[in-house]
Amino acid sequence: MHAWRVERPGPIDHGPMRFTEVEVPEPQAGELLVRVLACGVCRTDLHVTEGDLPVHRAGVVPGHEVVGEVVALGPEHTGEFGVGDRVGIAWLRHTCGRCRYCLRGAENLCPQSRYTGWDADGGYAEYTTAPADFAYRLPSGYSDAELAPLLCAGIIGYRALERTSLPIGGRLGIYGFGGSAHLAAQVALARGAEIHVMTRDSAAQALALTLGASSAQGAADPPPVALDAAILFAPVGDLVLPALESLDRGGILSIAGIHLSDIPALNYQRHLFQEKEIRSVTANTRDDARDFLAFAGAHHLEVTVHPYPLAAADRALKDLAHGRFTGAAVLVP
Repeated sequence: MHAWRVERPGPIDHGPMRFTEVEVPEPQAGELLVRVLACGVCRTDLHVTEGDLPVHRAGVVPGHEVVGEVVALGPEHTGEFGVGDRVGIAWLRHTCGRCRYCLRGAENLCPQSRYTGWDADGGYAEYTTAPADFAYRLPSGYSDAELAPLLCAGIIGYRALERTSLPIGGRLGIYGFGGSAHLAAQVALARGAEIHVMTRDSAAQALALTLGASSAQGAADPPPVALDAAILFAPVGDLVLPALESLDRGGILSIAGIHLSDIPALNYQRHLFQEKEIRSVTANTRDDARDFLAFAGAHHLEVTVHPYPLAAADRALKDLAHGRFTGAAVLVP
């Protein structure tokens, strides 16, 4: 089969990946072999490719927003999926199930957690494998390309929104408006929130307003109202300060990314006093994924996708790095 491997992590413009032919993987015990129908291009893939995240598997195949068809079952398969089923494969791939985090329902914090497209080969390929216990049923009413971004951008945006503890009818600020943010905004709007978007990209501002945001302005500009909560999607530590300044008393800033540049020094009175909080987001639990996919099934989300052929995955990542599209890029056969 054809697949992309990260050969030398580094700047995407310097060609760190190679498109090559490799053997179709064999599903191990409890795994599914999946023919990839679509794979989203996530900013985390860019972090893996450029070396912002440390190498966990040399020559890894990136990609963790996989929509696929089950074509074979590994030994000892006792799960709910069979050959021919359409499934989703997401970032979280393994947890131990025994540590104190797993036992208290916080499996996303499991020290033994492993991830698709980082610890194991992912979806920038024609076939991939996944543990059946970490695969998902997918909602109807979406194309394969539209489903792919839901499997990380959607799930992580959903968890980031949950981490804000946004009150009913509250005012939410969103910093950065890409693949994850444009989905989280729709979830918040469906719940009755008032949305204010801060992003440098004029096309993203226009998309935000089209989806129902009350305002859209520059990345570090103050919103027109004080915010009850905010989510930082852009991996830019400098934006933590204006986001905190925009919060009302008791407001919470949720940082959605797996990677963030350094945060400048905070001024206690301006940025944190009056019980403001900063909360990070670390992966997701399987319950987060199931809850979000159920929500997406009950409330049709407008998923803005830009298809690329598998052979152009490097171009898709370059376009993502340089902000050349709004919404989400998706690799399709």
